[in-house]
Amino acid sequence: MKIINSIVIRVATVALLTGASYSSLATEKESVSTEGMWQPHQLPELSKELRSHGLKLDPASMTKLTEFPMNAVISLGGCSASFVSPQGLVITNHHCAYGSISYNSTESKDLLAEGFLAGDLSEELSAAPGSRVYVTVAMNEVTDKVNNRLTDEMGGAARFAAIEEAEKALVSECEKDPGHRCEVYSYYGGLNYYLVKQLEIRDVRLVHAPASSIGKFGGDIDNWMWPRHTGDYAFYRAYVGKDGKPADYSKDNVPYEPKHYLPVAAKGPKEGDFVMVAGYPGRTNRYRTAQEVESNFNWYYPNMQRVLGEWSETIGTATADNKDAELKYASLVAGLNNYSKNFTGMMEGYQRSDLLQRKEKLEKDLQAWVDSDKGRQKKYQSTIDDLEALVVEKESTREQDLAIDYMDRSAMLGAASKLYRLAKENEKPDAERKPGYQERDLTRFTEGMRRIERSYHPSVDKQIWLYFLNRYQVLPKEQRIASFDRFLNISKGNAGLEAALDKMYKDTELSDVEVREGWIGKKPEDFRESNDPYIQLAVAMYDDMLAREEHEESMKGRFAQLRPQYMEMLIDYYHSLGKPVYPDANSSLRVTYGLVKGYEPPAGTIKGAADGNDGKQGFVPFTTLRGIEAKYTGENPFDAPKALMEAIDKKNFGRYYEKQLDSVPVNFLSTVDITGGNSGSPTMNGRGELVGVVFDGTYDSINADWDFTDSTRAIHVDIAYILWVMENIDGAGYLVREMGQ
Repeated sequence: MKIINSIVIRVATVALLTGASYSSLATEKESVSTEGMWQPHQLPELSKELRSHGLKLDPASMTKLTEFPMNAVISLGGCSASFVSPQGLVITNHHCAYGSISYNSTESKDLLAEGFLAGDLSEELSAAPGSRVYVTVAMNEVTDKVNNRLTDEMGGAARFAAIEEAEKALVSECEKDPGHRCEVYSYYGGLNYYLVKQLEIRDVRLVHAPASSIGKFGGDIDNWMWPRHTGDYAFYRAYVGKDGKPADYSKDNVPYEPKHYLPVAAKGPKEGDFVMVAGYPGRTNRYRTAQEVESNFNWYYPNMQRVLGEWSETIGTATADNKDAELKYASLVAGLNNYSKNFTGMMEGYQRSDLLQRKEKLEKDLQAWVDSDKGRQKKYQSTIDDLEALVVEKESTREQDLAIDYMDRSAMLGAASKLYRLAKENEKPDAERKPGYQERDLTRFTEGMRRIERSYHPSVDKQIWLYFLNRYQVLPKEQRIASFDRFLNISKGNAGLEAALDKMYKDTELSDVEVREGWIGKKPEDFRESNDPYIQLAVAMYDDMLAREEHEESMKGRFAQLRPQYMEMLIDYYHSLGKPVYPDANSSLRVTYGLVKGYEPPAGTIKGAADGNDGKQGFVPFTTLRGIEAKYTGENPFDAPKALMEAIDKKNFGRYYEKQLDSVPVNFLSTVDITGGNSGSPTMNGRGELVGVVFDGTYDSINADWDFTDSTRAIHVDIAYILWVMENIDGAGYLVREMGQ
């Protein structure tokens, strides 16, 4: 999901990249501008634009990660969130807390269906193992410290290793400050590197989540769609030790007191209002080559869409009539269905766009620009040629790569492989171990072993693994993993394979959480002497899989040399045209802004007036409680709690009534520039007050990870709807009061 183009942002970005002043470049007429996921330190350069749209805060103050409002914006490690009270109360999306809701659900108490509200602090539930709240406290450029370890003569493997060693050294020094987690992020394909330092809060508890018939109203049918009526919100609370420092779970821990939290507005925005979103967007690919665009949309996405759909169907069949198993896999199924629909939408959007043609034209023009100057020929021609050849080389093994990447999709084999790898890595000094297996990773590693307990069922796991093994067997013998084939007797065919799996699931002890934890810290020879079939398989295939990993790292190292050179060329070229080159999203803290605004979708989409749709002009920016009433069927996914439907029927709107809408707003559209990872990000007004939570994009926005159009829109749940449900449906008034309302 991304957004719109603008002259002002173009010239502002050029100024950021070249050192030219903003005012000297902004010579063309200003226009509505919302494209771009900006690093906080870039915001002062956009001051004029931000203020013209409605920002009341000083952009310079927003560069300070320990000050308001940036200090209140947090990461959950895959989703975004924000503090909304001085007692460490955290708001995020329902779908971001889905794993924790599922983790705490049982057949007799299904929190997904019923919802959850802690009566007080003592009733708050531990989130799923491994849950974290990360508070960004510092972000410093370390490009020179990484590049000082590199030379032009390095091969791919050596370059990958040198970058990894530089990053580990920087992280190790940073994490000497207890209670913090540090990571090095690359920007512009590795042209710049920044070290990000975050406070890592390890005791996270589930406070409140509405029933899924609110939090997931519309389900997969409405996913990525507008009009939308989804109450996609949930609350966690962050806890620390009595000394105020991060600590593992303990009944003696106390709520974390953030330095800053977001004031919660009683009502959301109106049409045309300025809004901004701060969060941790995942990955975008706006600077990939035409060849990579073609490959992803015409090969990878169609294949993965089919795999995801069949994977979800396999789980559905395997969990039929088994409520416990269904709950354990509910979060995974939701994710698979979301990605499947995402890929479908991206392919459809791509087919009706001219993205590939524009990419091809760009590269033709780029080549002409290089050819027109001997200095540029000498500097950039080899980059163009080498990157093209490397992409071809990588794509030559894509069928094999996809099959092998999923051939070991068994929770038990995954656990055994990680445990044995840990034992092998522990033979090295800590600084030489691979990321994920260092001392800093041991707590996360252990939590991962525990987390399997609530997302694993042997009969379901076997059917998933068998599905992927059947795909793997299609590969020619010479492309498969020999040690893996020998152990499972792959050549015997499906009947023999299924019998072998049955015996492995019967004979393993790794399904016991205490047994899994008991293997942590053991020596490689202990694994080699084990009779557990999964451990035996992990040991047997270790060398082959390690060789494959080393080949992949060599390939990444080669890309790590060419991508920065390519981006440097693009920046130079776009600068000559006065066009922007902002960094792709990379899971680091970004700020984006825009306006509350509807749009006109592709012809044929509008079929008649409805809530969120005027039937003539296109999609209006708000939906209301009327839409819930219109969509309600009493059956999933258009069910809703009885109390909610009664409140709508009685027009019990209270202080959340919006006169212009003649109802309570539920969801709204804006032009902010977001992508996956932004889920749960706070939507703020110009004063930094929380007016909503972003949770999705429209179907017309799905392929914006690669492209953007003027119809790209983000979808937010309105703060008025959140507070209305909490007060009138779920009896969570005490949380509303805690948030100052």
